[in-house]
This record gives sequence, C-alpha cells and structure tokens, in this order.
Amino acid sequence: MSATNHLEQLKKYTTVVADTGDFASMQEYQPQDATTNPSLILQAANKPEYKHLVEQAVNEHKDSDLEGNALVESIIDRILILFGLEILKIVPGRVSTEVDARLSFDTASTVAKARQLIAMYEKEGISRDRILIKIASTWEGIRAAEELEREGIHCNLTLLFAFAQAVACAEAKVQLISPFVGRIYDWYKNDTGIDYKGAEDPGVLSVTKIYNYYKKFGYKTEVMGASFRNTGQITELAGCDLLTISPGLLEELQNTEGELEEKLNPATAESCDEEKISLDEKAFRFMFNEDAMATEKTAQGIRGFSADIVKLEKLIEDLLG
Repeated sequence: MSATNHLEQLKKYTTVVADTGDFASMQEYQPQDATTNPSLILQAANKPEYKHLVEQAVNEHKDSDLEGNALVESIIDRILILFGLEILKIVPGRVSTEVDARLSFDTASTVAKARQLIAMYEKEGISRDRILIKIASTWEGIRAAEELEREGIHCNLTLLFAFAQAVACAEAKVQLISPFVGRIYDWYKNDTGIDYKGAEDPGVLSVTKIYNYYKKFGYKTEVMGASFRNTGQITELAGCDLLTISPGLLEELQNTEGELEEKLNPATAESCDEEKISLDEKAFRFMFNEDAMATEKTAQGIRGFSADIVKLEKLIEDLLG
C-alpha cells in the first residue's frame, strides 16, 4: 500500500490503537497501543487459536489453595495478564487491561484490583508505564483512578459519554479517557431517526468538544476516541491524541487512497468558546443525570461488560469441571 492511504496518513496526526483481542490483526496494522475489554477477551478466548492461553491459566492453578469464586477470579486475572503479555510482544506502546465492571461503583475494590493487576504484570518484568488500567467513568471509578495515578498506576477511563465525565477525569489527573463515539451515535440515531454524517455526528461533536476543552485549559489527560461505527467518524477526528480502532475499520482505512486532513489540533482548540468548569460530586451527579444518552449508555455498558465477565467465569468453571 502507498503512503497515501488513510491509515498511514492518520498515523501522522494521531496515535493509532488496535481495539481487539486478536493478535494477528495487531501485527498486520502495526498500531502503537492496544486496548481490550471483557467482551473482546471473551470473543478471543472462544477462538481455537487463543484457547492455549485460557488452558495455561487454568493449568497454572491446578495446585492452588483457592476454591470456588476466588479460584475463578484468580484464573480470569491470569487470563487478562497472559493476553496483555502477548499483546505487549506486538505493540511498542501500552496495553489497556480492564478491572471487573462489577466493581464500577466500588472505589476501594477497584483500587485493590488495579494494584493486583499491576503487581502481576511487574512480576512478569513489565513496567507499569506500559499498562493502562481500564475503569468505568463512574464517580467512584474516577476517584479510584485519581488515587491510582498518585501511585504511578496509569488509568484509561472507559464508558465515557458525558462532558461531566470528561471534566471530572481531567480534574482527577487521569492519564487517558476513551469517549465512545459509536455508542453516542447509536443513541442519537435511534432517538431521532437521523443517520448523522461527518462533523454533524453527535459522537464526533462530543469528542471534539472534550479535546478542545482539554487543550484550551492545559489538561494533560489524553483523549482516545473509541467505539467507531464507520471510517467517517475516524477521519473527522484525525488529530485527536489517540483513536482505538477495530480491525475491520483499520483495513478499510488502509484500503482507502487519497488525502486525509487534520481536523483537531491544539492551536484551533485555543479559540474554542468553552468555559472552564469544576465539578464536585453533587455537581457531577446532577450534570451527568441531565444527559439521558450518557446515563443510559454508561449503565448499559457496565451491564454488558459485567455479563461478559459472567460468561467468562462460566467458561472457566466448565474447564475446571
């Protein structure tokens, strides 16, 4: 492919991240970082080519003193680490590993689980700089991330749909946020019946607003657009700090010739008309609650990831017999 394809050009403006648990596609598109979630790990764990990692985690626990839920939880943590280790052999940058979504409203347990995952990576010789702990953007999740960041454990705040969530993450000095472009688009399309395109897409507008706000007010938190439905959403966000893209859309970008324009940059962000705001818990909860799309999609996302963790537990229980 020539250097004029959209994927190569996008990499000039934006750090490209693979949104997958499938190692083969990572090797093909050479992203800088990779991100996974319970749904992606579950999909991968059910594929024959990754079954050995699941079996390895189970076999390593053959002589464990743990039993019941504690044993299953320990095996799942090990599966997450084994997938992360394989991914880190391929990507030069960071991998995001997610905390159990059922802890989304429990700050202390989220902090404890994050420390445990980091310790497991460090035991394998992986520096914490190469790991992002993925946490849902609830008030409790953001507080957990704030505490972890102070310890040098960097976080990726996911399931982010509202401007309130983005502001709270920036104030908590979170390393990175993942606003969900496609799921925002889905909600508005379903609500209005309009098939939004280009710069009018509500998901694109949301990420653009967050990016401009962060750059204008000097926040260091990185913005990584996520959950894309089409390449139009991606090309409208060229210049965003990072974009995490599924293998199908990476292929489409690679097969598209022509010029790609940078849409976001710190210079234009300076002139945006956003006013600086600050949110305590009461203000956050009210502002978040005022956003019907965000409240629905955050809750739905937590339910979905939680359900996939339960399916993964069932898979482990079946293997344990």
